Amino acid sequence: MIVKDPPQLRPATFAEYIGQEKLKNQLRVILEAAKKRGEPLEHLLFYGNSGLGKTTLAHVVGNDIGAALHAAAGPSLERTGDIASLLTSLEEGDILFLDECHRVPKPVLEMLYSAMEDFKLHLVIGKGPMARTMELDIPRFTLIGATTRMAQLPSPFRNRFGAIFHFSFYTPDDMEHIVKRSASILGMELGSEAVRMVAASSRLTPRVANRLLRRIRDFASIEEAKITADLVKKALEFLEIDEWGLERTDRRILEVLVQKFKGGPVGIQALASALSEEEETILDVYEPFLMRLGFIERTPKGRMATPLVYKHLQLPLLG
Repeated sequence: MIVKDPPQLRPATFAEYIGQEKLKNQLRVILEAAKKRGEPLEHLLFYGNSGLGKTTLAHVVGNDIGAALHAAAGPSLERTGDIASLLTSLEEGDILFLDECHRVPKPVLEMLYSAMEDFKLHLVIGKGPMARTMELDIPRFTLIGATTRMAQLPSPFRNRFGAIFHFSFYTPDDMEHIVKRSASILGMELGSEAVRMVAASSRLTPRVANRLLRRIRDFASIEEAKITADLVKKALEFLEIDEWGLERTDRRILEVLVQKFKGGPVGIQALASALSEEEETILDVYEPFLMRLGFIERTPKGRMATPLVYKHLQLPLLG
């Protein structure tokens, strides 16, 4: 049996990259200026919620300036030797994409300071009285960092980036264009109503939209049916995703907030304990979207449910 490679949904150029227009325009100015001067690109920092296209845009930047991109995840760099090995393997003008850079251990992150600023590595050889420091020149490279936790990055690290870009949630119109593009690549024929339904259920996040399209395609294959608005609705109901794009865990968060904590305010630790979920999962995955929809408000005393929650859950508003 011949196994085909799965279709690649990730855009490769700025023309293919939909949304984040203001960010792209600012980035293009930096890229064009660097190319005109014949200088290496400055270090760039991308931050925002997961699934909004930080990794994709890093690859687009690499393609635009014709630079080789080397990717590494923050948690994989456990020792200073790991980052030293990675940096010494780079060539002049290469891009190092560091995902989840807020999870890089502090000693490893501090080694990046001189590498980013002076393109030198300061290595300590030996231990105790016999220890000595060796300075090693490395090629001029560009670091593109990506994080969902901007506040957890040390100031000396943040300040070494030439530009910092914030990725926001996509607009409904952008999501519809992304759904159409991805559906075309996946060989799916979707009508305008089906496109609208998928886009509305995608949490304003391209990664979620692409995941939903793949599951809808699977559902259509099993049902041996044409992808219509009715089939999309059945598939979303099967996946327990409602018309707002809320998943089962989203609704559970809202239900616990209203029923157990009487709408709040409640701290993140108490909420996570009641849900048996990790605090980071709630903070990174669920809370940003619920706040974007206006279901949750953050107050100095904790999270509170808004009147929209009671309406959505069809519960009486507490007095």
